[in-house]
Amino acid sequence: MNVSELARQLNTTTTELYHLLPQFGFDIGRKAVKVDDRVAYKIQAAWPPLYRKWQDEQKAKYSLNANEALKARGAGEEVEKKIVPVPPAITVRDFAVRLNLPITTVIRELLKNGILASLNERIDYETANIIGGDLGVKIEPEVEKKGDEIDTTSLDRLKDILESEDKKDLEPRPPVVVVMGHVDHGKTRLLDAIRKTNVMGGEAGGITQHIGAYQVMVPFKNETHGKIENRSLTFIDTPGHEAFTVMRSRGAKVADIAILVVAADDGVQPQTKEAVKIIEAAKLPFLVALNKIDKPEADIDRVKAQLAEIGLQAEEWGGKTVIVPISAKAGMNIDKLLEMVLLLADIDKEKIVSNPNRRAVGTIVESHIDPQAGPVATLLVQSGTLRVGENLAINFALYGRVKALKNWKGEFAKFAPPSMPVQILGFKVAPAVGDILEVPESVKGLEKKLKPSYLVQEKSVITQPIQVAAGEEAVAKKKYSIIIRADVLGSLEAILGSLERMIHPEVGVEVVAKGLGSVTDAEILRAAATGAHILGFHVPIAPKAELLAKQKGVTIKHYKIIYDLLGDVKKELEKLLPLEILREELGKIEVLAIFRTEKKYQIVGGRVSDGRAENNVKARIMRNGEQVGSGEVVELQAGRQKVKDALAGQECGLKLQTKDAVEVGDKIELYHEEIKERKLGF
Repeated sequence: MNVSELARQLNTTTTELYHLLPQFGFDIGRKAVKVDDRVAYKIQAAWPPLYRKWQDEQKAKYSLNANEALKARGAGEEVEKKIVPVPPAITVRDFAVRLNLPITTVIRELLKNGILASLNERIDYETANIIGGDLGVKIEPEVEKKGDEIDTTSLDRLKDILESEDKKDLEPRPPVVVVMGHVDHGKTRLLDAIRKTNVMGGEAGGITQHIGAYQVMVPFKNETHGKIENRSLTFIDTPGHEAFTVMRSRGAKVADIAILVVAADDGVQPQTKEAVKIIEAAKLPFLVALNKIDKPEADIDRVKAQLAEIGLQAEEWGGKTVIVPISAKAGMNIDKLLEMVLLLADIDKEKIVSNPNRRAVGTIVESHIDPQAGPVATLLVQSGTLRVGENLAINFALYGRVKALKNWKGEFAKFAPPSMPVQILGFKVAPAVGDILEVPESVKGLEKKLKPSYLVQEKSVITQPIQVAAGEEAVAKKKYSIIIRADVLGSLEAILGSLERMIHPEVGVEVVAKGLGSVTDAEILRAAATGAHILGFHVPIAPKAELLAKQKGVTIKHYKIIYDLLGDVKKELEKLLPLEILREELGKIEVLAIFRTEKKYQIVGGRVSDGRAENNVKARIMRNGEQVGSGEVVELQAGRQKVKDALAGQECGLKLQTKDAVEVGDKIELYHEEIKERKLGF
């Protein structure tokens, strides 16, 4: 391996590498160009703790904290620090937002402490507390939120912008509608019926894998002058699988109205209830689309009763919930559903406004790296108008300039007004799903040194703590090590979120590395060094890398459906679980005579003193209350006849397969043993 490549993988410079390696016990030579692969693997494994220790030594030797520095300058008393609440785990990006600091400043401080973390990775409270102290901020534990609350940290900036608008500058904009519901209840089929295009046909397994936004024109009768008008509606299609909970929550945050899709033949399901909680927490007006009413097994009244049980009483039953029976497949009542959406929008029209004449601001709803175009992201413009040539900023960092805009049909556009979903080409680095993007007034003061490695950092920072009861000791967990490569950030984030919920006291998943794009040589070498398996989601593998994987014996698995990936990870974790041994105590035999002794077995006679004796069972040989041997009963006789069992009080002879010597007076305890594979509950 080249020294420059090794330095890149360790996120350092070749100069620093040459300087530090001799101190760490790896003297490769000051002019070395290449390093033996085996030595390189050892360096990669040893580098993080050694580098962290070196950083601590440098910090202790040379640095003063903020208050000491002030005192050294004669500033007198300590300055009162800003207090920032932080949860048990927080992403670096959200932590920077709470500190009101550029992301790169926080990442730089983490690196000083020997922690390699990207903006989308999580750090624990203890780490945040240390970094906050170094940055002159006091960190306090955040009061835990209720389960139905949605974290709105990433939207604080957007909220401030929208609320600061002058009301006289606000104009009506197209409503943004989010479609939610349980998996396979027909959300994508509904959008397919609305926009008359077949989106579902391209989805693996009929399941929407990526969040998407689409704009359609809907005919609507204006009651004022009785004319038919075409009104725009922006639809956000959120995946229904449980792995995409985070993406669904973000979908609700950027919307004005929600459509809850419930299948008339399937009724209310767990993800239906989850979607209702998200909608209610986001305080969105919504209606229920009762889909698949054309199916013979559809039972509308039963589903309405189930909805009433979770607090959604239909209007015709005296409640406030609008329920529209539809069939997305047959196109039944789609126009009625859209009419009700527009009526809901009109009721809330004072809130569905924005200023189209300001600098654009909006939310990233999809992000990926295109092989030809580079980093590409879909933005839902929420205020202002985005134009070609404008700069793009996220969290005080310059992310690029708009080179081209495409609408949801793939057509090039010169500008994007409020509520328009638009694909942006021109990012230097792919943003994260949920990021708030804005056009800055000036690029002065913005961080410009963005590195793609921030998005595909090699190591996770936080590990899930093992919960143990009082007085118990934590058991060393067996780890299933994986490297994940995904096509888009939304999918990668959803996979990682699902893996984090795979919590068990004995086994766990260790994400050695993660990133976007095809599987390359770097992942193969890292997998070979760490013993990890590579899991690819909608990504190819370079032919050269595939050959290298065969040479190194690295396992690569490809997936198109996310719960196939999660299911395989669960199976691998189950293989790591110790086998469960079930024992059933049968009885005890007191040895009265030894008839024959061979190298591998003995024939003895005895009396069943307790329980019963059976053939083909395990045996413990007990002498003076202690176990002196073990074996297996392979034959049982009573009155010179072979029998299956003998009851308490009966005398019997048994052939005991054992290497341990049995003596008169010993007691043989018989038991039945069954070995079962254990299953995980999640």
